[in-house]
Amino acid sequence: MIQRKLKRQLNLAQVVMLGTAGAIGGEIFVLTGHAAGLAGPAFVLALLVGGLLSYSIALNYGELASSFPVTGGAMTYVREAWGRNLLFYLVGSLDCLSSTFYAALSAVGFAYSLNIFLPFLPIIPTAIGIILFFVVLNILGVGNIGNAQILLGGILLFILCAYILGGLILPGGFQWDTFLPGGRFFIHAGVAENLRSVLSTVALIYVAFIGFEVIADDAEEIKDPDRNIPRGILISLTLCMLLYPLIALVTLGTVPWQQLAGSEAALTEVAAHILPGAGALILGFAGIIATVTTLNAAMLSATREAFTMSRDGMWPRFLSRLGRFRTPYAAVLVIGAIICAVAAIGLVEFLSYISSSGYLFVLFWSNLALIRLRKRYPDLRRPFKAPFFPLTSYVAMATCVFIIAFSEPRALLFGAGLLAVLSASYYFAPLIQRAYKTRVRSLEKTKDRILVPVANPQTGARLVRLAAILARASEDACICVLHVTTGGDGRLPETKQLLRQHSASARLTLPERVMREVQARNIPLYTKISRADSAAGGILAEIESQPNVKFVLAGWPGPLDSKPAADNPVKLLLDKAETNVLVLLDRQPGKLRNILVPIGGGSHSRLALRLAYEIAEQENAHVTALHTYTSAAGIEETEDQMNFLREIVAEELGSIPLRVATRVTLAASVIQGVLEETRRREYDLLVMGASEEWGSGTRLFGSVDDWIIEHVERASVLLVRQYEPAAVHWLRRRLKQIDREA
Repeated sequence: MIQRKLKRQLNLAQVVMLGTAGAIGGEIFVLTGHAAGLAGPAFVLALLVGGLLSYSIALNYGELASSFPVTGGAMTYVREAWGRNLLFYLVGSLDCLSSTFYAALSAVGFAYSLNIFLPFLPIIPTAIGIILFFVVLNILGVGNIGNAQILLGGILLFILCAYILGGLILPGGFQWDTFLPGGRFFIHAGVAENLRSVLSTVALIYVAFIGFEVIADDAEEIKDPDRNIPRGILISLTLCMLLYPLIALVTLGTVPWQQLAGSEAALTEVAAHILPGAGALILGFAGIIATVTTLNAAMLSATREAFTMSRDGMWPRFLSRLGRFRTPYAAVLVIGAIICAVAAIGLVEFLSYISSSGYLFVLFWSNLALIRLRKRYPDLRRPFKAPFFPLTSYVAMATCVFIIAFSEPRALLFGAGLLAVLSASYYFAPLIQRAYKTRVRSLEKTKDRILVPVANPQTGARLVRLAAILARASEDACICVLHVTTGGDGRLPETKQLLRQHSASARLTLPERVMREVQARNIPLYTKISRADSAAGGILAEIESQPNVKFVLAGWPGPLDSKPAADNPVKLLLDKAETNVLVLLDRQPGKLRNILVPIGGGSHSRLALRLAYEIAEQENAHVTALHTYTSAAGIEETEDQMNFLREIVAEELGSIPLRVATRVTLAASVIQGVLEETRRREYDLLVMGASEEWGSGTRLFGSVDDWIIEHVERASVLLVRQYEPAAVHWLRRRLKQIDREA
């Protein structure tokens, strides 16, 4: 199936800052003291070793991401190498969860860092506030994320470079005697012990080099991916490779490593020593920026990974919906909510184990995928090829195994447990989903009545004809023609006589030829009489007393301008009926040949599409699914809108049937687009879903639908409102409003 693509907006500078500032997080600020306690001055060597080992992974990622410049990163490479299977599901899920909880860690770290300057700010609300800020930025467009990363990353790099330069030239800064106390570079007695301490330090700080992974995760939104992806990955890693050892050199050469061992604020202590008074504040500010940039990068990775898992059918489909700016707003909102929840419930420290163990698992399989892809697709276009292949892959995988061997056991145990849970969900989720669908289908089968309220013979005949077509498309459906009388009291003899008379006339309401047509199609039909204070009240009472109503099919009552909305029976049905409501304006009672369905993406238009296809199947008609967009952005925008439309059709109908054509059009408004299409081609029936205004007091189905139905000249119009609980309707309207405002 054709899939929608994200918009390429990131230039090389933004890509480099995403990788660099995304890597320089809290690790270099928090872990420097712990690393000094493990290796002393050899911490600098550990950083050099970690950086050099990272180049093997970076080179592999440069080839993989430029060969597959789509969103998803590691999960994409695993999918292309081994297909959509358990391994793909585990890599994708673990990669997304690792990024999600790392973003939560960064948010809480930001709150604690800011609390140093503003101690009156509460930790959890501050963390949630910064998360929501980046949720909005993600919805508005990845270009905003890139610009924010350039600004914040630029400030961070400037402060760190000033830290290095000030430490090297200021009087209270770096001294060789301080860096090498007693002239010793290694602090342990034997070679084996020193080697073990260096390797343990590499394992401790290795995650600080993996910021370039966000570039691969977001490859689909990078301009000129052939050049900018490999360049961005290698430049960002090189910047980290230069900065980290120099930072460690200045830090351990200014204050003896023995004093810094175990400290979680080593850089701040050294900055206060180099520049008394202002130094600590400046480094504290740098720590704030570092947590913000890592939050920014981690959220970007998590949302794009969730989008990819959804687009590939492994996670719920709605997560792959794109908003006005072609950003995955549904994934952003869901992932943002999870990040907020993790930050709020206080499990961040424990769940941080996902980041360390998850990233290692993901990196191992993504590098192994390169070997598989070289063999599987030898002729694949590769704008950048990793040099010294396959040595780079073997070194990268050995690095992952090595880091795992020296990682904290609790992280590995937690990662193993998470893999077990994800594996179980992979196998049991389809069973649960099938059981759920079976249950839904069984419930749908119990809703076998098409309720047709009839007020006059002519309208009733046309409604019953359409009801018969829809009933024939459903299994075991029947038609109930409902007549509501609004006079008398059921307890009085004269009222009973009135009902008997009305019942006799009701049998004559439907012409004999219509009854014969319905009987010829072998569709059960019966007539029912009901008494109520109002027509709408009688219909609602019937739905409440007999809840097996599949939908109500009513006639078009005309615009609301001439009478109050409260007195309009169809308006009351739309507001209160706990079932689907269809309203027909029949202008062409003849055979249906061409059906037009405007598609906006909402639940009402999706139901309209399904109904239109059912009608077309029974009448051997042709359906045109039309999507109108109003922003001209060239061929790329048109292709994206067509992919969006085709995705909806395939999701609702299981595929794109031969009798269904998809068409997109650029117009000043949706109204203009629909009307122009009806003038371009003659349609017998227009099937439209309600807009979000149907719940207002002045519109029937919404301003767009109401206006179109009044101005379409020849075609009959079927308006559709899908039932949904009030809370769901309210939430969906809020989400759509957020997307429109964005």
